[in-house]
Amino acid sequence: MVGASTRNSCLPELLICANMSSINIDKRRTNFDYPIRTRVNKETYQRLENLLAGSTCQSMGELTRKLITREKINCTYRDVTMNAPMEELTSIRKELKAIGININQITRTFNQEKSKDNNRQQYVLQIAELYKKVDIKVERLLFLISQLTEKWLQK
Repeated sequence: MVGASTRNSCLPELLICANMSSINIDKRRTNFDYPIRTRVNKETYQRLENLLAGSTCQSMGELTRKLITREKINCTYRDVTMNAPMEELTSIRKELKAIGININQITRTFNQEKSKDNNRQQYVLQIAELYKKVDIKVERLLFLISQLTEKWLQK
């Protein structure tokens, strides 16, 4: 019986939380009780579409409501000069991941084999070569990061 009463005591809290979230949803829906319809010319519609594409608004209705109520519209801006460095950073990430996978495979094989020391020496040389590649990629990565830092921190 004690377990049943503690279980039931948790239910009202859950119901209150569920009701609170549904109240917020209902409140948002009831804020827009009065529909307003309008027509605009092609030029104005294109301007609105461009603004919508660059903003964080999800729909044309949300955008126009913010315009009417003079709320702040958050616009995003994409710097196209950053495309090349971002692509290079992505490729370096992929290459480093592939090198890491190769090192893991060599290490696994090294640990599974219990043969001659000459064979093990071959694995050590392979891993050393892969670590040299990692070093080159990390140097390139640090160079790119320093360039990005200079660009973003300029005054």
